[in-house]
Amino acid sequence: MTDKTIVHLLRHGEVHNPDGILYGRLPGYRLSEDGVLMAKAVAKWFADRDVTALFSSPMQRALETAAPLADAFDLPVTVDDRLIEADNHFEGLTFGAGAGSLRRPEHWRYLVNPLRPSWGEPYKELAARMRASVIRARDTARGHEAVCVSHQLPVWILRLHAERRRLWHHPNKRECGLASVTSLTFEGSRLVEVAYCEPAAGLAKGPSVAGA
Repeated sequence: MTDKTIVHLLRHGEVHNPDGILYGRLPGYRLSEDGVLMAKAVAKWFADRDVTALFSSPMQRALETAAPLADAFDLPVTVDDRLIEADNHFEGLTFGAGAGSLRRPEHWRYLVNPLRPSWGEPYKELAARMRASVIRARDTARGHEAVCVSHQLPVWILRLHAERRRLWHHPNKRECGLASVTSLTFEGSRLVEVAYCEPAAGLAKGPSVAGA
């Protein structure tokens, strides 16, 4: 009988970000009070699952999201740098027109190619590193389930890649809410199903910064 393994890609919970900064890989961005509640709600949702491996992005918000799962399953959190947020030229800035960075001409040259994209980490490279991380998680938890805590854009790009869809997309079209779970089911090494759910949807108060 072929082993069935599930790798769950968990987006971190809400972040304390009162200034609306596109924080990207900047250190020091922790979960908000609601974000902590989201992480606990997700751990409760996973309680009856067969989770035997737990991986996380090195960012604080991801590690804080992983912590309740680590406690619930008595598992160590293995940091995997490949799960980190995507690199982005606009990191540390507010994004958009009006008072945002888009009104400043020095940034316009980074917007010339949305297909790559020209403002940050190429989608193909992002998909490749996320796929490698998922394969590691699948092989570690073979016959069981693994959780990988990551970020909106990396999770969404991996899903697009897994479903053989084009990687270029509009940020508003991402199905990857705060503390959401994108689950990849494998039979042996073959991907057979992609599923999505939002265990903490009731705690989300509104849209978050894209790519968080």
